[in-house]
Amino acid sequence: MNYIEEAKANFLKKEESLSPYARKSSEAIRLSFEEEDIRTPFFHDIDRIIHDLSYTRYLDKTQVFTHSENDHVSKRMTHVQLVSKIARTIGRSLALNEDLIEAIALGHDIGHTPLGHSGEAMLDKICKEHLGCTFAHNVESVRYYMAIAKNGEGLNLCIETLDGILMHNGEILEPIYRPLAKTKEEFLKEYEAALVDVNAIKKSRPMTLEGCVVRLSDIIGYIGRDIEDAILIGRLKRSDIPQEIKDVLGCTNKEIVNTLILDIIKESMGKPYIKMSDKVYQALLLLKDFNMEKIYSHSMDKETYHVYEVGMQKLYDKYLNDLKTKNKKSIIYKTYLDTASKDYLSNTPVERQVIDYIAGMTDAFFIKQLESLK
Repeated sequence: MNYIEEAKANFLKKEESLSPYARKSSEAIRLSFEEEDIRTPFFHDIDRIIHDLSYTRYLDKTQVFTHSENDHVSKRMTHVQLVSKIARTIGRSLALNEDLIEAIALGHDIGHTPLGHSGEAMLDKICKEHLGCTFAHNVESVRYYMAIAKNGEGLNLCIETLDGILMHNGEILEPIYRPLAKTKEEFLKEYEAALVDVNAIKKSRPMTLEGCVVRLSDIIGYIGRDIEDAILIGRLKRSDIPQEIKDVLGCTNKEIVNTLILDIIKESMGKPYIKMSDKVYQALLLLKDFNMEKIYSHSMDKETYHVYEVGMQKLYDKYLNDLKTKNKKSIIYKTYLDTASKDYLSNTPVERQVIDYIAGMTDAFFIKQLESLK
């Protein structure tokens, strides 16, 4: 055995003890076939995700609160790393494939717009009015890795990774998460439907148990941390948390995360599904409602929202006009389209090119472009 073969064997050793419900590397399906190197497919996906320049942009994308002067308030980068760690803790405890879990977790929010969910709602409105489709960050994340990354060539990630990203929607809380087996063709059909209307996949589920773990870990990753951020900037007091929630989950992020992880492990050990106990599930539902009322509904005031909404529409109109008039001096050419592949340019309507460009912006870059309009 030469060193290449030995390295490959060492990568695969950890899979000998995986659960029968885990997704094995031997079962991985690439979007397009290619020979793997010493790395297993899902491990390779992790490398492709973190080495892509888009990963760096997580550093300046809003999680919940935009323009906070407190440096400890979470950014999107913090969130994806928390989700990865939480999901891998659950995955290791249940003997699932941690490499697949990490790939899904680190890539799941790459399609998020500047200004967090507020920016997503603004871009969704533009898409509905001008393209006749919806915009959702989970769908855009998959689109990015399939059709935008590497100047339009895509990263050729595994279907299991892409499916987990597409199905990660952490806003939908369910009592039990069962994987739904899919072929590559079935995944692509769901993705194409979601590009038109994200509600088309609302009732679908991840194809792997690892994808189910990330979907639930997405909620765990933000639900308590968002409370800590709100307390940090004076939007909330810990005493505001209802006692019925504190009695079950605790009142700090540490307590909430620990309670949820241990409950999930207990209820899911040796099972072909992921679930919580009824008591913990009901408490988490109450906490989601509490966060919505006290935090998310007030993350951006109406006046600020209106200013940014108008600004995003103006940027969309400007860039679209620049493309239609072939204004090569426009920044959309200089920082995006000048290096795009012929396939991307020929297969992507100009309206969608503008949407992709705005979606990929960091908060600071977006605001700088708004200021340039003045």
